[in-house]
Amino acid sequence: MEKKFRLLNYKLISRRLFLVAYDIVAASLASILALMFRYDFKYDTIAPHFLESAKTFMPATILITVIIFYIFRLYHGLWLFAGVTEMQNIVAASVVASVLEGIGLYLLQLPVPRSYYFGNAGFLFIFIFANRFSYRFFRGVRHKKQNQKNGIRVMIIGAGDAGNAIIKEIVSSSFSRMVIKCIIDDDRSKWGKYIQGIKVAGGRDKIVELANFYSIDEIFIAMPSASNKIIKEILQICQETNAKLRTLPGMYQLVNGEVDVSKLRDVEVEDLLGRDSIAVDLQAIMDYVSEKKVLVTGGGGSIGSELCRQIASHKPKQLIIVDIYENNAYEIQQELKTKYPELNLVVLIASVRNTNRVNCIFETYKPDIVYHAAAHKHVPLMEDSPNEAIKNNVFGTWKTAQAAAFYGVKKFVMISTDKAVNPTNIMGASKRICEMIIQTFNRHYDTEFVAVRFGNVLGSNGSVIPLFRKQIEAGGPVTVTHPDIIRYFMTIPEAVSLVLQAGAYAKGGEIFVLDMGEPVRILDLAKNLIRLSGYKLGEDIEIKFTGLRPGEKLYEELLMDEEGLQDTDNKLIHIGKPIEIDEDTFFCRLKNLKEATEQESPKIKELIQEIVPTYHPEHTHS
Repeated sequence: MEKKFRLLNYKLISRRLFLVAYDIVAASLASILALMFRYDFKYDTIAPHFLESAKTFMPATILITVIIFYIFRLYHGLWLFAGVTEMQNIVAASVVASVLEGIGLYLLQLPVPRSYYFGNAGFLFIFIFANRFSYRFFRGVRHKKQNQKNGIRVMIIGAGDAGNAIIKEIVSSSFSRMVIKCIIDDDRSKWGKYIQGIKVAGGRDKIVELANFYSIDEIFIAMPSASNKIIKEILQICQETNAKLRTLPGMYQLVNGEVDVSKLRDVEVEDLLGRDSIAVDLQAIMDYVSEKKVLVTGGGGSIGSELCRQIASHKPKQLIIVDIYENNAYEIQQELKTKYPELNLVVLIASVRNTNRVNCIFETYKPDIVYHAAAHKHVPLMEDSPNEAIKNNVFGTWKTAQAAAFYGVKKFVMISTDKAVNPTNIMGASKRICEMIIQTFNRHYDTEFVAVRFGNVLGSNGSVIPLFRKQIEAGGPVTVTHPDIIRYFMTIPEAVSLVLQAGAYAKGGEIFVLDMGEPVRILDLAKNLIRLSGYKLGEDIEIKFTGLRPGEKLYEELLMDEEGLQDTDNKLIHIGKPIEIDEDTFFCRLKNLKEATEQESPKIKELIQEIVPTYHPEHTHS
């Protein structure tokens, strides 16, 4: 190590001595050339007294130059990485050295032509610039030639600020193995123009053609301010190429000045949904969550944990997380402790099926708001264990809602699902019964009971995309139940934003429904994910159709026909009109259902059909 350090130190000293020697020669030549410049670069015609003045003052010129250059740190920089700052230092050092030389000549009454001062500064700058930047220049040229042969061929989509920043970084870096072949932008005024020497070759209609012509390896989408719809359209075109797709996360990169190659990420399936994120009234959420005691059941799950994150950011008086699964509860506990050290956080292990435990929690902590996310959600598993679905989803909701009413909770928000509409499976039917319980309780208690219904959540436990990713990693095949199956999708933060917004809007008894845009074919998701993973469909990875699973149908609805629809201030959030329920009959049938589940009755589906007339388990292919 010591030997290596001595060698490094020797190289550093040698490099500095070389620079000093070069600058001595440069200062001398600049002085003579400044005189020759006055006389059309004819040395023999220079006035003898001018030449004598320059030669007499030459030692002082050299000394001044070296000292000034040292002060301006021209012997300290790593010139391989020289940029604008280093160039500014060279200009300033050359001017200051020339000014001091001029003062010295004046004080010693050594005559020189007036043009000498400007010429000296100019030639000195040229010599020093050429020396300091030559290594970077020649290394860059050599690097560029190597990349033309072996580099990663890149197409940039977006000729704006973000694209310019990425192009500049790639072009100027001596370590990048990328070579930018062309730029794409839909702005016709930019076509044919150049950014950092790279031509803007046309609009999106040229993407496939140019990708094939240049054999593009990677496409960078540098459009952080574009809408999700436009990004989706661009991505769909890009998928016709064999290039890997990468994109910038969002507009905040531009605002924070963080646009560079390291911020690019691989394109995800979520980018292909083509729907802008839900806009929520954050102030309204803050007003009703801030300084309140908030309890979240199922707080360790996909939706529950995101609820906890967003609630924690709105400064609640206390956040109580309840979950049956200790590992999930522990993970969200540690995350929130780290991110919000001042948060009054309580994490409890409990089952919503345990009446005494639920009552004890409500009596002890007396929450103001409850988000009920605890539920069994996996459709095929619940088909095989219907009694457990009813015990946990229906009667777990009943017990939690009853405790909320008894202990004076102000708002109770239950997480529901689009599978509750005309259900064909036990899970969906159980959630429909939960919605009926919520609407019934709202009529009899001061607590404002509401439900929030949305579709499939990307990346949640048991969702299709993580399954597809595992299958792709294993080499396939990717399994899709049916070529025509469609689903509505949203991201976890969007789903939670809706739930929080619903709490702000709640007056009691509503079923909030999100306008989730166009449904997505699961087959298209599978194809897109295979392409985005860098594989060719049919060659590298196959898709296999396995048939609809028990309780599964081709499409999900968000709203029952008889519910009607009301708008809210948020155009993407609607309210389903409460359905009239014969409460005596409803409670009687619930009692029978409870007894049947406790006895593990095999006739559970028939009892559910009595409560939910729209439940048709035989219509799974509708």
